[in-house]
Amino acid sequence: MREKEDDEIVGAPLLFETKEARFRGAYKLFASTILVSISLILFYRVTNFPTATRTESWAWIAMLVSEILFGLYWIITQSVRWRIAFQSPSKHTLLQRYDEEKMPAVDIFVCTADPKLEPPLMKLYEEMKSDIETTLAKGKVAHSERNFHKGFKEWSSKTKKQDHHSIVQIIIDGRDKNAVDEDGIQLPRVVYVAREKRPNYPHHFKAGAMNALIRVSSEISNGPLILNLDCDMYPSNADTIQETLCFFMDESRGQNIAYVQFPQNYNNLTNNDLYASSCLATDMIELAGISGHGAALYCGTGCFHRRESLSGAHFKDYKAKLDHIMINTKIEDNRTVDELNEASKLLATCTYEHGTLWGKEMGLVYGIPVEDIASGLAITCRGWRSIYYNPERKAFIGVAPTTLDVALVQHKRWSEGMFQIFLSKYCPFIYGHAKINIGIQMGYCVYLLWAPLSLPTLSYAILPPLCFIRGIPLFPQPTSLWFLPFAYAFVANNGYSLCEALICGSTIKSWLNLQRMRFIRRTTSYFFGFIDTITKQLGLSQTNFVVTDKVVTEDVQKRYEKEIIDFGGCSSIMLTMMVTLALLNLLGLLVGIRRIIMGQLIMIIQIVISAMIVMVNLPVYEALFIRSDKGSISSNVMIKSFVLASLACFIATFVF
Repeated sequence: MREKEDDEIVGAPLLFETKEARFRGAYKLFASTILVSISLILFYRVTNFPTATRTESWAWIAMLVSEILFGLYWIITQSVRWRIAFQSPSKHTLLQRYDEEKMPAVDIFVCTADPKLEPPLMKLYEEMKSDIETTLAKGKVAHSERNFHKGFKEWSSKTKKQDHHSIVQIIIDGRDKNAVDEDGIQLPRVVYVAREKRPNYPHHFKAGAMNALIRVSSEISNGPLILNLDCDMYPSNADTIQETLCFFMDESRGQNIAYVQFPQNYNNLTNNDLYASSCLATDMIELAGISGHGAALYCGTGCFHRRESLSGAHFKDYKAKLDHIMINTKIEDNRTVDELNEASKLLATCTYEHGTLWGKEMGLVYGIPVEDIASGLAITCRGWRSIYYNPERKAFIGVAPTTLDVALVQHKRWSEGMFQIFLSKYCPFIYGHAKINIGIQMGYCVYLLWAPLSLPTLSYAILPPLCFIRGIPLFPQPTSLWFLPFAYAFVANNGYSLCEALICGSTIKSWLNLQRMRFIRRTTSYFFGFIDTITKQLGLSQTNFVVTDKVVTEDVQKRYEKEIIDFGGCSSIMLTMMVTLALLNLLGLLVGIRRIIMGQLIMIIQIVISAMIVMVNLPVYEALFIRSDKGSISSNVMIKSFVLASLACFIATFVF
């Protein structure tokens, strides 16, 4: 062993371990059998092309394209199951090796886009928020408030929510020995920041806010690490920071870690996760699978960052300057609070970034709604590693959607933004070429391709019942050997998905809820996200940032706790699409049952597909025909959907 000047020992016990999941060989063998079945399905489609009628030919082509897309997406999803890695930090070793004084400071950013739609759980700045709202309403600042909150001094009667100067107010000065809590413990520094906004300057939404916070914090505290949280999240594990430091401060592997991402967890999930907000398989397997390739998705919240990586540094440049393990090198700043406030205001102005690399190579990137994913990819392509850590005791807790509308709007925004990344210069296969390995590139695309996945799903939801009503078979007969690859692919995929969910701690009912929400998301949120992305690429529309409402009424909360899906307030066009597909497959199933009674089993796969869609849509039928509460589906939507479903059946029967 060799001892360094700072008394750190090279070759000392690791501060964290990485363990790969077991039985990956068995899974690879299982996955290869599914790949064979997919190949046989495509071979069947190509070699059994029908030529009897034009309608049959076009339906066959649509199914072939859908199965190619499903097959390609399945191959992409294997990247996150091929090499699953779990991280295990050693807090005990960290505390033995470093005193608290040597541990790096952490700057914590708590962001909100709208304090009404995203109410903070902690009310620390409630009084200041109230004062600001009162000032906006009156158009002027009271004299007493000007004296107490120095940040108001430049506000005037022309001040508006989207047109105001930058405000930086140090509420609690962490250097003040007299600022203590009820237990006598000195309070940390608390700073309120509202960056300058002007109508003629783009504010770049959350990315712009984060970049302003990065600059302001570098002036006031300059902690080596940054934790960013959404305002509706709170920490639930006191060991989180020390466990995170194990990754950053490990002597052999910590220096190239840019950020440590924690999963998003929720405190208001129902017993069976009604809206599939917390997919345990995603948290425990898929995200850990990307980590197995040496990267992690930056999800925009619950993430610890190394400040240098957010400031645009390439790891090779950072490594050249690195001569010691990251420890607390805090420099005392003798400036007064007023001086710090004034010095920081310039960094939060809307013109500060002009002519700089902010939003391009520094900070979070601009121009993409899901800026966090693109920013994480950009950091990874600069040579940094990232860690995904899912501790047994959850680190951060948030609030999950309690209505279907909020859940769908949220996923529409995500799918739209992520597909825009895929179509932009940040496409992992292009931007990451020769910079990151193919496993990371594919792992990102598992999520970036949510939106186009809607097309094959809609094809499978629409064509089988319509062709069944018309009498056109789309699949082989049960007596044919070609029936086997279709049956195996269906049973193997769904069986594995169920086993995966149960192993991760889900219930069978929560897995069924997940299948329902996946179908609804793909046929509504992802489809409209796909349409909006294409229209934006063609210059026909602009991206809008939609903040989801986290505030619910008492009756909505009661329905949610009883696990009754709330369709009230849901987007009319999304709801109409959802109900139309449910009615169309119900009609197809009724026709199928009639044909089964008559002994016609030639199109059994199409009957099974409609039956599966009907099963996941049972709550839709209940909201249509049985329920009468405010969360049910209105008669207006029911009539429109019934007309559309009937029209589709009429066209399939008599026109084509």
